[in-house]
Amino acid sequence: MKTLFYNTIGILKSCFYIRIASAGDDGIVFLWNAQTGEKLYELHGHTHKITAIAAFSSSDVTEEKTDLIITASADRTVIVWDCASGRQVQKVSCFHSTVKCLTVLQRLNVWLSGGSDLCVWNQKLDLLCKTSHLTDAGISALVELPKNCVAAAVGKELIIFRLSPSNNGSEVWNILEVKRLVDHQDNISSLVSVNDLTFVTGSYIGELIVWDALDWTKQASECNFWDSSVHPDVQTEIKLSQSPHESSVQHLTSDEECVFAAVGKGIYVYNLQMKRVIACQRTAHDSSVLHIEKLPNRQLISCSEDGSVRIWELREKQQLPAEPVPTGFFNMWGFGRANKQANQAAKKMQENTPVYFLELVGDLIGHSSAVQMFLYFGELGLATCSADHLIILWKDGERESSLRSLTLFQKLAQNVFPQVTLPWRTWSGPECSALRGGKRRREGQRAESAGLWEKRMAL
Repeated sequence: MKTLFYNTIGILKSCFYIRIASAGDDGIVFLWNAQTGEKLYELHGHTHKITAIAAFSSSDVTEEKTDLIITASADRTVIVWDCASGRQVQKVSCFHSTVKCLTVLQRLNVWLSGGSDLCVWNQKLDLLCKTSHLTDAGISALVELPKNCVAAAVGKELIIFRLSPSNNGSEVWNILEVKRLVDHQDNISSLVSVNDLTFVTGSYIGELIVWDALDWTKQASECNFWDSSVHPDVQTEIKLSQSPHESSVQHLTSDEECVFAAVGKGIYVYNLQMKRVIACQRTAHDSSVLHIEKLPNRQLISCSEDGSVRIWELREKQQLPAEPVPTGFFNMWGFGRANKQANQAAKKMQENTPVYFLELVGDLIGHSSAVQMFLYFGELGLATCSADHLIILWKDGERESSLRSLTLFQKLAQNVFPQVTLPWRTWSGPECSALRGGKRRREGQRAESAGLWEKRMAL
């Protein structure tokens, strides 16, 4: 029996509610209502596993805005789906290799596909331009840069391309290779854009490089994630050997101030202004961290191969004032005056430099196998997908309880006293519902969710 593996999950926002798209090794794409947990559509069209998925809003002067999703598969096809109807809009099968990544450039109203070559498409799925064959390994990641440029990760190299529409007004575009960056010592595993001025890359041997997004020069780098002398606050581990995956940068996310890196089993916070790691948890999980995302209020969510999903908060350590050093014999005669001045300067710098740490503030227990990734919807909650064939929707229990209380008070204010019941789609705790995907989930979907609701509510 073929194992269903949710290795891809995408998000699509509409005017009325939030939808999520999930896909896995069976080639089937599911569309869900993220608020109720209802399965909207089951999309069939691919014959092999899904390798990439992206959301795309198509708009035309004569047409209304249409929400689309684009899916790529190991069967060397790309399909565009209409999310409102679940209808297959168009299918392209002219690729010479598997498309590994999809990126939408909303500003240019085009989208890119990366495989053994880079292709540029419009919203009607017309091929505007493509590069020549780059490599058999193909493009593993893409990120948009200013000035109509994109950065493509191809093995150890980072290739900068510039896109430009034709001057004669035709649909033909031009794609030009501008520069190749070869600073990485191993294959690039992760790529993230921080802002219009900065983007960051990570490799399989733990390299993190900060790049200028305008002139593509190297701004800073970090290669000492596992050096205890660089992170003295972390307890050292005695190991005879270090596995490659323990130092691999699995995923990167960022805000305007810091870059958050999932490296092996740990999480590292790299400050862009200080150009150094300011906080870390070397054993944030029992297995490799696969996905992380920054939340508001200095919080962070991570998921791992061990099936755990954890919430962290970046906090500042309260430093105790240092004790005064007694004056020695040599200081009496002025021999140590220069050293004293240097120590005072170093002490002042150390006092002005804040020290941070990551504290565990939440642990979401529900999956029994590796959690590949998740999507955060803000106040509406969180969706996690796992190799245990489950997609679990989580919600803030305090917020849901306050919303129910507010609704009750409004009814009381209107002098209406109905019997208060909780619908199956709402949870009083952090978990909202669990959705089963794959071929085995057909009839009884609502019953399974309701049964899970009753069981977990009883706990």
